[in-house]
Amino acid sequence: MPFYHTLGKIPPKRHTIFKKPDGNLYYEQVFGTIGFDGMSTNLYHIHRPTQVKEIGDSYSVAPKIAIKNNIKSYRFHGFKVTPEKDYLQSRKNVLTNSDVHIILSAPQESTSQYFYKNTDADELIFIHRGSGKFRSHLGNIDFKYGDYILIPRGTIYKLDFDTQDNRLFIVESRRPIYTPKRYRNWFGQLLEHSPYCERDLRAPHELESYDEKGDFLIKVKKQDEIFDMIYATHPFDVVGYDGFNFPYAFSIHDFEPITGRIHQPPPVHQTFETDAFVVCSFVPRLYDYHPQSIPAPYNHSNIDSDEVLYYVDGDFMSRNDIDAGHISLHPAGIPHGPHPGAVERSIGKTKTDELAVMVDTFKPLMVTEEAIKIADEKYYKSWLE
Repeated sequence: MPFYHTLGKIPPKRHTIFKKPDGNLYYEQVFGTIGFDGMSTNLYHIHRPTQVKEIGDSYSVAPKIAIKNNIKSYRFHGFKVTPEKDYLQSRKNVLTNSDVHIILSAPQESTSQYFYKNTDADELIFIHRGSGKFRSHLGNIDFKYGDYILIPRGTIYKLDFDTQDNRLFIVESRRPIYTPKRYRNWFGQLLEHSPYCERDLRAPHELESYDEKGDFLIKVKKQDEIFDMIYATHPFDVVGYDGFNFPYAFSIHDFEPITGRIHQPPPVHQTFETDAFVVCSFVPRLYDYHPQSIPAPYNHSNIDSDEVLYYVDGDFMSRNDIDAGHISLHPAGIPHGPHPGAVERSIGKTKTDELAVMVDTFKPLMVTEEAIKIADEKYYKSWLE
């Protein structure tokens, strides 16, 4: 998201002398993507951020594919994913392609024994259940039910949870995640017709700066493998930074729905985008106000994309037998639409209280072994009358 943010102490000019109280130098780091052409941030460390003491064991987290070429509509029972104590071990990849991993996670404990860095992908974490504090070398963000946390690749972070009851829906993107370009002017500012604006985005608000030496374990993800790396200094030793590349949070409850006289297509719900997929937010809203309108969505063909819908809360009027935590997958190549009876039930209704997150990918998604464990194999027949 192209907006400027600064936190902590920084010198008046980039790439110039910036001294500690004892007269020694702080160490500057440019933290950016797309070479030197993308958004970047200038950080100032107490210690050199390059001090690797040891590279330990590694293990694969590559998804195990159950169905490579899928044309079957599925429903997955997301809350059937078994909670696990460790955050990384709790992450279960259910749908995947070369651009994106779609992950369910039910961690019970905070990440107290290590720090984590994903060098493969930006991460978009949706908080379905739980609250706590996201902590990173770029500062901290408090989170709660309904929050998206957008984490740029390379961010070193931890998650501190308030309780053991946590449910996360995670989108890992090998492509940078941005706000939709049609909602931005050519300066990058969100426009008046955007369903949210910069004041809805929560940048890090507190910076932890540790001047500590020792053995600090950072688990680094690279090419679907986790490496244990021991650093000589605490990774949260940044005293200040400024720029455009940093994590931020956005609550789905702050998304302002766009409505019309007749049914609006899914792009009006778009919240984030990449060049490989989009993310949409379905929130409580008034229905269409044409006197002959049909509020339920029309049947439509997925010709170019796979549609994933993660059901969060409320009444999902277009589906039968859908509950919170369910995920529907409607693959490219076949039409889909409301379940039998949904169109008729919707006529005359004035509003909906549904809450859901949608991911539409432009490449087909493969179904993993973890997904098959929680799959409803008969869902594709649920449109039969």
